[in-house]
Amino acid sequence: MQIIPAIDIIEGKCVRLTQGDYAQKKVYHEDPLEVAKKFEGFGLQRLHLVDLDGAKAGEVVNWKVLEKIANKTNLIIDFGGGIKSEATLKTVLDTGATYATIGSLAVKSPAVFEQWLSKFGASSFLLGADVYEEKIAIGGWLEKTNIDIIGFIQSYMEKGVHQLFCTDIKKDGKMEGPSILLYQKIIQQFPALHFIASGGVSQLADLHSLKTIGCRGVILGKAIYENKISLQQLSEFNSI
Repeated sequence: MQIIPAIDIIEGKCVRLTQGDYAQKKVYHEDPLEVAKKFEGFGLQRLHLVDLDGAKAGEVVNWKVLEKIANKTNLIIDFGGGIKSEATLKTVLDTGATYATIGSLAVKSPAVFEQWLSKFGASSFLLGADVYEEKIAIGGWLEKTNIDIIGFIQSYMEKGVHQLFCTDIKKDGKMEGPSILLYQKIIQQFPALHFIASGGVSQLADLHSLKTIGCRGVILGKAIYENKISLQQLSEFNSI
């Protein structure tokens, strides 16, 4: 199971939100590149980079952060937040992201996303499914839907998507433990899916639990920034 640290960006700074609430913002570092280099220094190979300004604005805002990290580290970056047009998507991939993270657009404009899957290949994307009580939420979690998570995954796996991360909004940023039962349900339903857990991780035991149920990766942020899990511990876990 791959450890994937997260860097969330607002106004070029490294922040974390609680339950997706922009009013509950905490700045952890002024320079995301320094944070990314630190992750890389501990042997972590991948980065989940989110442009929260972009997610809110509906267009990518923090290009420079992606560009700097891509140019000055060897991290495999998935980048999301505000990718709404093909031109933006192409620029994200050209700027150094290995994967474009798509969430809201896959819900609101499935025909557009299907075109992108066809043109750029499913291997260029990381599909994000944010859920609240097993229903999809979009727009930086500001908008709830009635779309069931299982049906959502099924529909996109049929279109070639093979990598997905799921965040339980109820858990995110609260460090109360991940949604083991939900993730187990998804993995059992879709054993071929490269499933990445996100949200709620607060201790090393959570990582062992997620690995045990078959997660291929885990995204974590606040547990690192609040020093609940050290980078040394993550480095050692990653090498198991």
